[in-house]
Amino acid sequence: MSELLPNISENSSERSKAEIFAEKMLGVVNGAGVALMTSIGHRVGLFDTMATLPWSTSKQVAEATGLNERYVREWLGAMATGGVVEHEPADNTFRLPPEHAAFLTRAASPNNLAVTAQFVSVLGAVEDRIVECFRRGGGVPYTAFARFHEVMAEESAQTVVAGLFEHILPLATGVLEALGSGIDVLDVGCGSGRALNTLAAAFPRSWFTGFDLSEEATASARRDAEARGLSNVRFEVRDVTAIGERGQYDLVTAFDAIHDQARPALVLRGIADALRPGGTFLMQDIRGSRHVEKNLDHPVAPFLYTISAMHCMTVSLAAGGDGLGTLWGEETAVEMLAEAGFRDIEVRQLPHDFMNNFYVARKG
Repeated sequence: MSELLPNISENSSERSKAEIFAEKMLGVVNGAGVALMTSIGHRVGLFDTMATLPWSTSKQVAEATGLNERYVREWLGAMATGGVVEHEPADNTFRLPPEHAAFLTRAASPNNLAVTAQFVSVLGAVEDRIVECFRRGGGVPYTAFARFHEVMAEESAQTVVAGLFEHILPLATGVLEALGSGIDVLDVGCGSGRALNTLAAAFPRSWFTGFDLSEEATASARRDAEARGLSNVRFEVRDVTAIGERGQYDLVTAFDAIHDQARPALVLRGIADALRPGGTFLMQDIRGSRHVEKNLDHPVAPFLYTISAMHCMTVSLAAGGDGLGTLWGEETAVEMLAEAGFRDIEVRQLPHDFMNNFYVARKG
């Protein structure tokens, strides 16, 4: 390591600190490479197939997946040296151990971290535009992010949809029973509609509406609803800054959608207006603080600040918005809910979910 540190003095304590940091940064670079290869491995089905294979050569893995052997060979090199797959030099074979498959395959959902790894390449695709924003200000609009809604829908399927009935909805007292009897529900920032279509299928007596700014996402949501034969759900392209409805809904949900709005305070006031008296707002958003010092021990704080700068904050600024960012913080969320007119604001957490807070608020 010393050849990387020519300007560090011979003082042992100074060199030790410098070497520790240099090793950390080398780990960051290697981790970035593993993240990109993890994303590719997920997309082309390498993890799913390798989880079913015995020790195999690159040719055997390629044949089993229907992929090009030369690319599979290089991918296996990255995964082996990155500690993701195991390698046996004697016969040049590889395997994905079951302990690793438990966090990398589609069958492992909702614990499939390979889904989340896809955000690295999605964000990297707009780096040049983000660099210009650093120099000139402004932001990068939603439309610039290829595959973002696709990846977000996949992430939502294993974080929100998978836990809706067992974990999330029970946080709001009486909601499950009300859905069974029949109520009007609005999902703000519905994306590709996976959560809403799941609810519509489970509660045929209730009526569901989804608003999202993305035409691509709402079109996908409609196709899914039609494929399921759902007649109690509709999706509309709508700027949720101006919901423009009063007293129409008994329940409004927003899953990881408020912090990146252009004007979140207006969105929250619109949600309060859209609820009937006594109605419930259930909001999932990132757990964290608006104060950096309180996020120092957060297990994924660097990733959250990165996804903020390269997506959540910048898309808000691109629309001339507030640019709150991903880590707008529990403090800000509670303040803004109260200012919007909500009462009995509860901040709930799930033992297995370190990423999210769930806010349950009633219309006053």
